[in-house]
Amino acid sequence: MIVYDGTKASFLDSVLSDRIAIEIEEAILNKLGRHTPKSEFRSWENSLNYMYKVLNDKDIPDDAGIAIEYNIPPTAKRIDFMISGYDKQDKTNLVIIELKQWDKVKAIGGVDALVETFTGGANRRVVHPSYQVWSYAQLIKDYNATVQDYQIGIHPCACLHNYIRHQDDPIDHSMYKSYFNEAPVFTKGQAPFLKEFIKKQIVRGDDQSIIKQVDHGKIRPSKSLQSAIVSMIEGNPEFTMIDDQKVVYEEVLRLAKQCQRDYKKRTIIIEGGPGTGKTVVAVNLLTKLLENDQLVQYVSKNSAPRTVYTEKLNLAAKDRKIKINKASIKNMFKGSGSYYESDLNSVHTLIVDEAHRLNEKSGFYGNAGENQIKEIIHSAYCSVFFIDESQRVTLKDIGSIDEIRRWAKKEGSEIYEMQLQSQFRCNGSDGYLAWLDHVLEIRDTANYDLEGIDFDIRVFDTPNELHQMIKDKNTSNSTARLLAGYCWEWPSKQRDNTNYHDIVIGDFEISWNLQNGEPFAIDENSVNEAGCIHTTQGLEFDYVGVIIGDDMIYKDNRIVTDFTKRAKSDQSVKGIKKLYKANPQEAEKKADEIIKNTYRTLMTRGMKGCYIYCTDQSLREYLKKRISQSQI
Repeated sequence: MIVYDGTKASFLDSVLSDRIAIEIEEAILNKLGRHTPKSEFRSWENSLNYMYKVLNDKDIPDDAGIAIEYNIPPTAKRIDFMISGYDKQDKTNLVIIELKQWDKVKAIGGVDALVETFTGGANRRVVHPSYQVWSYAQLIKDYNATVQDYQIGIHPCACLHNYIRHQDDPIDHSMYKSYFNEAPVFTKGQAPFLKEFIKKQIVRGDDQSIIKQVDHGKIRPSKSLQSAIVSMIEGNPEFTMIDDQKVVYEEVLRLAKQCQRDYKKRTIIIEGGPGTGKTVVAVNLLTKLLENDQLVQYVSKNSAPRTVYTEKLNLAAKDRKIKINKASIKNMFKGSGSYYESDLNSVHTLIVDEAHRLNEKSGFYGNAGENQIKEIIHSAYCSVFFIDESQRVTLKDIGSIDEIRRWAKKEGSEIYEMQLQSQFRCNGSDGYLAWLDHVLEIRDTANYDLEGIDFDIRVFDTPNELHQMIKDKNTSNSTARLLAGYCWEWPSKQRDNTNYHDIVIGDFEISWNLQNGEPFAIDENSVNEAGCIHTTQGLEFDYVGVIIGDDMIYKDNRIVTDFTKRAKSDQSVKGIKKLYKANPQEAEKKADEIIKNTYRTLMTRGMKGCYIYCTDQSLREYLKKRISQSQI
C-alpha cells in the first residue's frame, strides 16, 4: 500500500506550497486510521524538502512516478521514497530511497551490518542504512510477482541529508562494503551524486504506471528463492521427520493448502514438550509451503532459533554453492512483534515456534500493538502455533493454548489441535522429563527415579569440573555447552569483552555469551562462555552443563526459589517487585513458576546428557541423592 503517490511535477508543487507533509498526514489518517506524531511530521518536512532540491532537475522527467511511504507486503516496513520510469535502454526501473535524519554513527564490529546511532530517544544498535534499503529491495524482488514477471529493476540507495561525512567515516567502514556496493549512501552535500544516481535509471517518465503495478502486484515467492530453500533442506538429516512429526506435518500442510484455496481462516495449535521436534516440523513446513507459492514466514519471540536456523541455511547454501542473498533468508524469519501493523490476511501462513514465549505488546518500549497472538492470527489465513506451556520463562510470556483459542474465535478462525509426543531429546526419554518435574517440584509424577532411563545425568562439586566435562564432550562428533541461570549481571559495556568474566564462583570465572555476531549455539568458541535461557531456548545440544544459581536452593526438605537472587538486568522477572508489594503470594507463585521453568528448560537442552553444578550445597546433595537412588 502506498500512502502518497503522484508524479515528480505534482510532488514538487506540493513541497513548494508547503503542503506535502500535510497531504501525507491526511493520507495516513484516511488509509491507516492513525494520527502522525509531531516528530514524524517534522522529519517528512525536512527530508522531503531535501528531495525537492534533488528532483528539481530538468533531466529528471516531470512525469516520473513518485511514491512516499510504500508499505512492503506483508511487513510493517515502509520504503520512504520511490521514483519510477525507464532508462536509456527502455528498461523498467524503480529507485528506492531510505531517508534518514541521523547526524552521527558508530561502527559496530563483530556483528553483521549493524551500526549504533541515536534513534527512538536513545542510542541503539540498528542496521546500516545500506543494508536496510538493500534488504527492502530484496524483499520486493523475492515476493512481488509483477517485479518478477516484468523484470523491473530495483535500485536501492540511502540518503542521510543531515550527516556530515569525514575521511575514514564509520558509515564507510570496510565491513559494510558489500552492502554499500549494492546500495550507496549519499550524505550532506552529495545531492549532485544522488541526482546522477537517479538520472542513470530514470530517463523517461511512466506517469506512475510502474509504481501502481508494483503496488497491486500479487504476492508470490520467486522461483529462485523456492529452489534455493528446497535444495538446502533436502538431504539434510537434521530436518528429517519421523513418526508423529510426519503425521502432524502432513495434516498442517493439508490445512494450509486448503486456506490457500478457499480463503478461510484456520488456526492450528500443536502441543509438544522439549525435543518432540517442533522446530523440525516448522522448518519443513516453511520449505514445502514456500514451494507451493505461499507467502510463509517462521516466527518466534526469541531471536536465538531464528538466528541459528538462518545461519544454518546460509551455510548450507554456501556448501552447496547455491546463490542466494542473506536478506532473502532473513526475510522469512520474523520476530513475533512484526505484525501489529499488518493488514488482514496479508500472509498465507505464519508458523510460530515457541509460541509460549509470545508477549502482549511489541515495539521498542513494549507499547505497540494490542496482542501478538491476535496480530498473528489476524495477519494470516493459516496460523500455526507450536507450544509448550511449561516453557514460559518470563512475566511477559502470555502464550497459552486457552489464549490462542480465545483470539482465534474472536478472529472468526477455525481451530485445530494436535500433539507431538515422541521424545527425541534426552535420549528419547519422556521418563527423564517426568523425573525432572518431580524433582523440581513442578508437578507430581510417577517417575520418582531414573530406572530404565538411558540418559547421562551427573552432579559436580565444583563449576571447574563441570566446565571441563563440557569441554571434553564438545568434539567434532558432538556439541556441548555450558548454561547458567540468570543470577549474574551482564554489563552492556562488557558484552564484547572476552576478558571480562561476568560469572564468578570462587576461583571459577567465565563470561556470559559474547555479543560478537556469532550465534552461541553454533559458534565453536562459545564452549568457553556460558549461555542463558535467551540464547538457548528452542535449540538443542548433545550435552549441556547447567549452573544453578542462588535463585533455587534446597531448604527444609523442599525446593525453594528466590527471585531477589536474579540479576538486576534480568528482564524475565521485570515487574515482580511491584507485584510483590501489591500481592506477595501471587508474586512468589509467578516467580517460582518462572525460575523452575527456566531450569527445567535449560536441563532439557541436551539429547544425551545433562551435568549440573549448584551454588547451594544442600541442593547439590539433594540432587545427588535423587540420582543415586535411581542407580541402586
